[in-house]
Amino acid sequence: MAAPLVSIDTASPVPAYRQIVDGLRRHLVDGRLAPGDLLPPVRQLALDLGLHFNTVATAYRALAEEGWLDLRRRRGALVLARDAPRTPDRSRVEQLLQRLNALTAELYTAGLSRRQVAAALRRLAQGVEP
Repeated sequence: MAAPLVSIDTASPVPAYRQIVDGLRRHLVDGRLAPGDLLPPVRQLALDLGLHFNTVATAYRALAEEGWLDLRRRRGALVLARDAPRTPDRSRVEQLLQRLNALTAELYTAGLSRRQVAAALRRLAQGVEP
């Protein structure tokens, strides 16, 4: 049996469905999941992760709403070709920047200097450039 595409940290305050969304999105952005790839069926990934199938279904629906997946009954989740949105959704961007701000504060609190946090953010940003 192959390892699941994502892993769940049960001690994390981040909900399991959000961990799945974030993990799969990283694979999608990095190109490890390409257009035409099929994701594991909801029930299979749920079994692999030890979660209720509704948790995985919620994650798949969230990625479908972002334009990453095409969900069809009995066929599963198909990865779609997706271009970046032409005009950013300002409220969504603001929400994400607030999350990023909270994460950078957490990194600083965990002992990283501001310079180290900035360097890590630059490395991450370079990783998503086409």
